[in-house]
Amino acid sequence: MIDKTQVFSIGGNSDDDVKMALATVYQALKEKGYNPINQIVGYILSEDPTYITTHHNARNIIRRIDRDDLLEILVKSFLEV
Repeated sequence: MIDKTQVFSIGGNSDDDVKMALATVYQALKEKGYNPINQIVGYILSEDPTYITTHHNARNIIRRIDRDDLLEILVKSFLEV
């Protein structure tokens, strides 16, 4: 058995596009009275778009972002100083 690390590479949406889309979705959820963090986490974990409101077209906006790109941006934002 070889213990080889699998390489995962993604690309697609630019960091700025993802950040802008996520900010729009966050604001739409907040305006509708939802806890944006909980709703976005629910969407990421389940990929169920019903966690995201349709207010300000937020559901369509987040669905255009590849989930892998979204996770990459979130991890980079958290870990980069």
